[in-house]
Amino acid sequence: MRKGAAAAAVIVVAAAAATGCGVKTVSQETETAPPAETTQEETEPVRPSEPETGTISPLPSQEEEEEEKKGKRIILMTDIHYLSPSLTDGGEAFTRMVEHGDGKLVNYVEEITDAALDEVVNQEPDVLILSGDLTLEGEKESHRGLAKKLRRVEDAGIPVAVIPGNHDINNPSAAGYEGDGIYPAENITAEDFEKIYWEFGYEESYSRDSFSLSYTYDLDDQYRLMMLDTCQYDPVNRVGGMIDTETYDWIEQQLEEAFEDGKTLLPVAHHNLLDQSQIYVGDCTIEHSSRLIDLLEDYDTDLFMSGHLHVQHWMQHDDIGIYEVVTSSLSTPPCQYGVLDLEKDGSFRYWTQSVDMESWARKNGLQDENLLNFKTYSPPTLNRIFYNQAYDAMKDSREEEKGSLYVKLTEEQKDAMSQVYADLNAACYGGRAVDVVDEAVKSEGFAMWEECCYPPLLFQYLEYIVSDAVRDYNTLESY
Repeated sequence: MRKGAAAAAVIVVAAAAATGCGVKTVSQETETAPPAETTQEETEPVRPSEPETGTISPLPSQEEEEEEKKGKRIILMTDIHYLSPSLTDGGEAFTRMVEHGDGKLVNYVEEITDAALDEVVNQEPDVLILSGDLTLEGEKESHRGLAKKLRRVEDAGIPVAVIPGNHDINNPSAAGYEGDGIYPAENITAEDFEKIYWEFGYEESYSRDSFSLSYTYDLDDQYRLMMLDTCQYDPVNRVGGMIDTETYDWIEQQLEEAFEDGKTLLPVAHHNLLDQSQIYVGDCTIEHSSRLIDLLEDYDTDLFMSGHLHVQHWMQHDDIGIYEVVTSSLSTPPCQYGVLDLEKDGSFRYWTQSVDMESWARKNGLQDENLLNFKTYSPPTLNRIFYNQAYDAMKDSREEEKGSLYVKLTEEQKDAMSQVYADLNAACYGGRAVDVVDEAVKSEGFAMWEECCYPPLLFQYLEYIVSDAVRDYNTLESY
């Protein structure tokens, strides 16, 4: 797309089925017959006295024509939060972390990661992108363990491109779990990250930024990835995202080079470009992101991919500008990843696909009933974790101040309010709050939230979920 050209995109949003993809399945490609054999034939002589022979060039087969039209397929995984099995005994401290956490099934992250990577190998995409928060809290052992798993994908001939997330580098929370205790684990530096993941994007990069772990990577003669390191880890680790001035200079240079080379640039980051979360803007949106938005839109960049939020979501800047798709956390139910088709004509199609844990468990001869029945195990587990999240926030509410009033919640109120919070939040994480919002707002628990407005931050979050539940966020298509 030429710089300054008016970019028009029509977005088609299809209601996604509860088990995954909500658009026409792209992976089910039409079978084509093998190319017909070509034979050498004699041409008609020009004159009887001067016979000439030659070959007739065969017409392109349907398979060759389809290959010529074929674009690129990308699988995007984010926020795996992998924890090495060597750092937990599955004891009380570990269980407490999972049950009162933010929804990640760290107790099954080993199996979820293996099953997801098996699906990548089977699907044979053109590249696998991991957009940060590769590890639970940046443990060195977790990084090494994940890198070992990724080599299997590379060995299958599928390139892997990674960038760090806010949990991955210089994280003081790196820890292991033993019994009822937590002990510190070794973390890593930015230099360690580059060394551990050198073969997953950095080694074959087209350009490297000298001031961050950002780089560009050529998919083919049409598409180029711009993998942006938006994390703050020096001198201390921070949750929010930011891009340094020097890196902005590099970004502008890459945009100009891509334009001159006739390349379509696809930027990928951990933190969000747009205010995808109206409640946690400071922690989720890249600081001063308007500068990056302006740069990308100046070069007619259509699409931006990110993670960090753990919620499946997408939005468009000012209804006419760049689109951003946020893929949800792989380790949080529905444990899904994004699939992005980039077509030769510049159009794109995105949808999500849940990891088929049940088939994977059967194939590998596992006996764990939770894995063999993952579709019935994971939803109530996520609801229970989110129930605990709300209940924990309300458990000390006996004399909590609310303006000039005091809130005193009964156990019945806490239970009803925690349940509706869990229902809405679980659906929101999967990008499908639209499926449950009508029933949820009619519930007694939601009426209590509206009456008490407490805890205030969680109530604001619920209000946002309800107002945003206008579509299924699992599919996006341009043409």
